[in-house]
Parts: sequence; C-alpha cells; structure tokens
Amino acid sequence: MIRPMHDSPDAAPSACVPQLPHAPLPAYYGDEEEHQRYLRRIFDDTAGDYDRIERVLALGSGPAYRRAALRRAGLAAGAQVIDVGIGTGLVAREALALIGPGGRLTGVDPSAGMLKQVALQGVQLCAGRAEALPCADGTADFLSMGYALRHLSDVRAAFAEFHRVLRPGGRLLVLEITRPASRIGTALLRGYMRTVVPVIARLAAKQRTTPELWRFYWDTIEACIPPATVIAALEAAGFTQVQRHVELGIFSEYTAVSRS
Repeated sequence: MIRPMHDSPDAAPSACVPQLPHAPLPAYYGDEEEHQRYLRRIFDDTAGDYDRIERVLALGSGPAYRRAALRRAGLAAGAQVIDVGIGTGLVAREALALIGPGGRLTGVDPSAGMLKQVALQGVQLCAGRAEALPCADGTADFLSMGYALRHLSDVRAAFAEFHRVLRPGGRLLVLEITRPASRIGTALLRGYMRTVVPVIARLAAKQRTTPELWRFYWDTIEACIPPATVIAALEAAGFTQVQRHVELGIFSEYTAVSRS
C-alpha cells in the first residue's frame, strides 16, 4: 500500500495555482512555507494535550459522532482505509471498529508529534502530506480526513491525490467544522472558540501553546472556503455523488465516490 514519496502531475500540477483553503493568516505565519512550518510546530508541541482537550470540549460525544459519520459515508467491514491527517487517531479508532480484523488502515500525517500519540494496534503509520500521499494508486476502498481540510496547502492537489489512491467506486469522507450560516451563530461560535475554549485549554493543558492552537482553529474555520467551493473541487477531481451532510449547523460531512 505504501510507495516512495515523490512529486507527480496529479499530486502537484505545476500548471495550476494552488487552491488554498483560506487566505494567509498574518497573525500566525506569512507565506505558505512558513505556514507549513507553523503547523508542524504547533501540532508537534500540543499533541500530548490534544485528546484531553477534545474530550472536554465534545463532552465525550466525539467517538459516537465519528463512528456515525463513518457509517453514513459507507465504511464497511473488511475495507482498506487511508486516514489522512490521522493526528492522534481519533477518526482511525472508530474506523478500526467498523472494518474489523479483515480490514486494514494506513494513517498519514506530517506531524511526528501527532503520530507518536497514535496508540492503535494494526495501523500502519506514515509521515506524509495530503498533497503527495505515500500510497500507491488504487489501493484503498475508503479514505477519510478529519478536520484537516483547513490546514492543506492545495485543496485541488489533495483531492486529486484522494481520487488517485482510491479504487474505482471507493468512498471518501471529509469531516470539517464549518462557519455557521447566520451572523448570530458565527458570533456565538467565534466567542466560544476564541475565548472559552482557550481558557479551558489553558486549565487542562500541559503545553503553553495549546490555547493558541484552539484560537488558530477558529481563525481557520472563519476564513475557510465555503462548502460550495469544497463540493466543486471534489467534482473537479473526478468524484461523483458528492454530498454534504450537516450536524448541528457546523459539522460538515463531505462524502463522494471515486469515478471508475
């Protein structure tokens, strides 16, 4: 399932301008090279706190939601899965329960710190980026990416890679938090994510940079490309049956099927 990493026309088409998930955020970084360095640093630094803060913020509901989303996307027993941006393994843990012993899961993430936190049996871990996956063509039945769309360098290139590594008819699930449609909803979520969450993180975290990560999360959520743009990019990459399911007005589940 693994191949050496290399540049390819599908992974990074030189003729195309990269499709950023949001405009640069000068409060955190300048250009895209600095953006990637920032992401590696902040995720490496806060990896040990990540699961603890997530449990507090989700009130313990995260596992049930992630498993339900995977089921809605069509993940079945025996599937060969690639989990992009595996992080600490929150989505992968629920995927493993659904695919059972007959399945196989490969987790990909650019953060060495996050990969060190993955404590799951039978998972093959690989350092890599969504825009150049270290996986062979057509080797996966299912590909998931949980809450990492906002951290990509090129949405177009990443979606092309997702289509490349999926078999014909393979299924895709991209989980993301989306800015609420209403101004009031946006204001409430902004206040929660930029004020309440960093305070909780400061109290529960061991690393001083953890509150910064959660403020950064909101800023990327607020600036992220809208759902219609995500759907159009998936269709342009060759996916069919592209849909968006929304929970609680902010949790987006983008699903699609790889075209033969």
